[in-house]
Amino acid sequence: MPVQHSIDDERELWDTYARSEKVREQAVSGPPAFRWTQYEGHGPGVELLGDPGTALEIGCGTARMAGYLSERGVKVSGVDLSPVMVEQVSRRWPGVRFFAAEVLEHLSQNEDTYDAVYSMFGAVWFTDPEKLFPLVLQRLSPGGVLAFSQPPAIPGAYGPQGMYKGGFAGRAMYTYRYSFEPETWGDLLLGAGFGTVRTEVVDAPVEGHIGTLIVTARKPSRQTA
Repeated sequence: MPVQHSIDDERELWDTYARSEKVREQAVSGPPAFRWTQYEGHGPGVELLGDPGTALEIGCGTARMAGYLSERGVKVSGVDLSPVMVEQVSRRWPGVRFFAAEVLEHLSQNEDTYDAVYSMFGAVWFTDPEKLFPLVLQRLSPGGVLAFSQPPAIPGAYGPQGMYKGGFAGRAMYTYRYSFEPETWGDLLLGAGFGTVRTEVVDAPVEGHIGTLIVTARKPSRQTA
């Protein structure tokens, strides 16, 4: 198990990220966009969510995907650990309801339910899945979809991967990313109670470049005995 560290330190890490010039520009003026891969115009799109009336983006960052859904009539909420980021995107996307909160705490305390919960290189990548997935399942409506994407695991490097903020000097500010093989993600989701799971790695548009792990899982439509 990873060594526990202060959530305040991690929040400061993401506040610093939110204040960076490129990220801030995207947060305050970036156009709506919906994609699962790190390559513009490549890979599947919003169809992975089905046709949700409500959706929650966990680790929403610049919230461009939330803005895209909101402009198309979906009632969208977003949660992000960074208050700085949430302040910026709240001005950019007034039709989206935002929460500045740690995702596990938010899912435990907020009883709203959604047709879809999603994360593009967001909270699923940075949260222990054994804690996260059961909480997501509780927040999904029957038949609801969880969809997320992130880089595939580096071969032989599975589980929590530590990441320091910026270089390797100065005060230690760090977080964890969680990486597994596609089959392991499937096992974790099925073990949490999801009914159907699909995992795939979408190749990059350029051969030899980093692909994208994309996972979708559906909550059963009815309770089984």
